[in-house]
Amino acid sequence: MTVLEASPDIDTARQQLVERYRRTRALSIELCQPLEPEDYRIQSMTDVSPPWWNLGHTSWFFAKNILEPFGRYSDEDANLEYVLNSYYIALGPRIARDHRGLVTRPTTDRIYRFRQSVDERMEALIREVDEADFDTVRDYTLIGINHEQQHQELLVTEFKHILGSNVRQLREPYGPAARPQAALVPTAEAIGFEGGLYDFGNLEGRWCWDNELGVHQAWLDDFALMNRLVTNREYAEFMQDGGYSDSLLWLSNGWTAVDAEGWEAPLYWERVDGRWHSWTLSGTRAVDPDEPVCHVSFYEADAYARWKSNNDPEWRGARTPTEREWEHAARISGFPASVANFLDTRALHPMPARGESGKLLQMAGDVWEWTVSHYEPYPGYEPFEGSIAEYNGKFMDNQRVLRGGSCATPADHIRVGYRNFWPAGTRFQFTGIRLARLT
Repeated sequence: MTVLEASPDIDTARQQLVERYRRTRALSIELCQPLEPEDYRIQSMTDVSPPWWNLGHTSWFFAKNILEPFGRYSDEDANLEYVLNSYYIALGPRIARDHRGLVTRPTTDRIYRFRQSVDERMEALIREVDEADFDTVRDYTLIGINHEQQHQELLVTEFKHILGSNVRQLREPYGPAARPQAALVPTAEAIGFEGGLYDFGNLEGRWCWDNELGVHQAWLDDFALMNRLVTNREYAEFMQDGGYSDSLLWLSNGWTAVDAEGWEAPLYWERVDGRWHSWTLSGTRAVDPDEPVCHVSFYEADAYARWKSNNDPEWRGARTPTEREWEHAARISGFPASVANFLDTRALHPMPARGESGKLLQMAGDVWEWTVSHYEPYPGYEPFEGSIAEYNGKFMDNQRVLRGGSCATPADHIRVGYRNFWPAGTRFQFTGIRLARLT
């Protein structure tokens, strides 16, 4: 599986790959710099792995999938396998997911030394491997780079959950974050798209995950998308109208979650002196009504859409978009926009919409957008070969697709055909809502 265009010469290709590898690995370390030693070890819930584990697991991924096949695996690598394997059954036994925060070894310092060792051996392999084997090393290195970028997004969302789980009076922010300049948020409007038979998947032909293949056609009826993301102000109207107490708005599993978890607002919202505030990576602050609502599950997105359909004639029949509606609209509207709020901005928080009326805004960055689509294989889907086959395909069960990236997604990691997926009840990721309807 060749995943890059041919380079002018092998030496240039080797150097380009080393430089990209270095940039990616350095960013993970940079993201962890604001942490205190104790922060590295905490697992605040099962879905949130402690930072030490993420730093180790992403390194083990390179060691196991690249260094070992080329004879550069060490006794240290093998010794750490059990604690750093995630869900690769074919690669051997592993520590229970919810136990990653219950061990004190390996120490965080040992994990940093392990990373350095892996990096030295990876760079040496890239520079020294026979030219006949370079494409294989390059392909798997790019998989590892993209895997680490996914964990960089996870790191940011896990930092937020770990730090936010402290008692309120002892919480400390991760760091300062950019605040938007005051501007008028565009009025919500429906942007129409003509139906028809369209192509979907990795049309652009660059590197992609196996779940974005194969390219295929599907029919769309005429539809419309909201020009921007649903805001905190709009979502608060749903809350004030009893949205969390009206069982008729909810899917059965969603209502079960509301009842069991006591949901009454998005994750991280809490009342302070009678006003809604939200925990952010820059600390607790009053909820900005113009920002996109964030940290809502698919169930909340679906309930909001049903409430909107019942209460706004303009949005009769409202729902979240299908992933193909979203992809088609994003592709023909220009994705990503010239200004998009990804991890690279270091805002670390979704920003209010800015732009002209009559156009799709915020399709890239800010928050991942829930779609109504279940995570399923495309026609002709074939998983990557070897142990990497476990990466995507086996999770095509009881998940919903999200599109567009978030304020925690590296900008060079996202593309129009990218398919993220999480269980419908997930809230700790930067997830939000865009409405859709047929026309």
